[in-house]
Amino acid sequence: MTVPSGDTGLLAPGWADSAAAAATGDHAYLRALLDAEAALTRAQAATGIAPAEAATAVTAVTEAARAGAFDVRSLAERARAGGNPVIPLVADLTKAVGEAYGPYVHRGATSQDIMDTATMLVAARTLGPVLADLGRTEQALSRLAAEHRDTAMPGRTLTQHAVPTTFGLKAAGWRSLALDARDRVRAVRESLPAQLGGAAGTLAAFGAYGASDPAGLPEAYARELGLRAPDLPWHTLRTPIGDLAGCLAFTAGALGKLAVDVLTLSRTEIAEVVEGSGGGSSAMPHKSNPVRSTLIASAARRAPQLAATLYGAMAAEDERPAGAWHAEWEPLRELLRLVGGAARDAAELTEGLRVRPEAMREHLDLTHGLIVSERLSAELAPVLGRARAKELLTRLAAEGQPLAAAPELADSDLDPTHYTGSAGNLTDRALERR
Repeated sequence: MTVPSGDTGLLAPGWADSAAAAATGDHAYLRALLDAEAALTRAQAATGIAPAEAATAVTAVTEAARAGAFDVRSLAERARAGGNPVIPLVADLTKAVGEAYGPYVHRGATSQDIMDTATMLVAARTLGPVLADLGRTEQALSRLAAEHRDTAMPGRTLTQHAVPTTFGLKAAGWRSLALDARDRVRAVRESLPAQLGGAAGTLAAFGAYGASDPAGLPEAYARELGLRAPDLPWHTLRTPIGDLAGCLAFTAGALGKLAVDVLTLSRTEIAEVVEGSGGGSSAMPHKSNPVRSTLIASAARRAPQLAATLYGAMAAEDERPAGAWHAEWEPLRELLRLVGGAARDAAELTEGLRVRPEAMREHLDLTHGLIVSERLSAELAPVLGRARAKELLTRLAAEGQPLAAAPELADSDLDPTHYTGSAGNLTDRALERR
């Protein structure tokens, strides 16, 4: 059966043509696997158990391989025999390095060492652009929050008008979530460890090959890769994967909150905000769909299930597991792609979002003053009594009468823009966070 050479994202417009797509594709994974193998030989050379010439030779071959020296499709097909792509890759790499230095390829390592390390490299390379896009989103939301600090709009609870709020406070809330996501992604990215333990996590083979201190080799290995040195081999101690699952699912959900709010506020009958460049319809020329929000919301709905698979894989038996480790590869890659695409779309969405204060003001007046009934109830209670004040306001609401027509409310301030509480001060406080 002929299989296409790469996943182009035909059914995944949320991450297609994104930095995450490039950083997680099969060729990117192959590059990470090769980087992990080359770094292993260099680390052994640095600690005196491999000749420097071997490190130079393996590194040179892996650098050349980035231009397509290894057949990704062939590796994928041959991976079935051993259950992972490292085994056929090591065979090809050893052959390419040549007889003199081929024996130093992969020496002392197990397939999971290379696969886990490559996964950490792929994650680190994907999370860099995610952080950049979260930064763009935060900056755009800062501008919106400051510009609309005092732009009053209906606050909505359980889909209904509640009391007035401001768009500035809403944007500040979105920004707070984006910063929470940024902090989690940054912390996880800085903690991503290399993996090196050998066959059962004891580093025994490196001692057999002459290392005087095998326990120091993982640190040299991590240094070659720009990853954190692991405290222990983590073949079945899957904290790094759990941390990735958590921060990615959180980021998808945080951006999802922004997206679903925009989807609601951009409905035709509400239209308090509009995406800067909406998408068209194949059948209805008049439509301008909130596509960026739609794609982000889609990612937010899928991420928890992918993260659940990764959390489930933490129950990994023995010193190296059968199935648990293998179950992580695809959902983790999909999570990285979804969040990478969502972060890109969030940056584009917030940078182009158009706010319509006139629609917000119009909607504040839809209930003829009832949106400030909370304040009126508090003001009337000392005059009419609490029960009578509530009865009056409930009756007026049921009858649909303008509150201004009620004699008891003749001197009341019914302007909803005068009842936004501490929204402005809360917005200012939120914007102090950097």
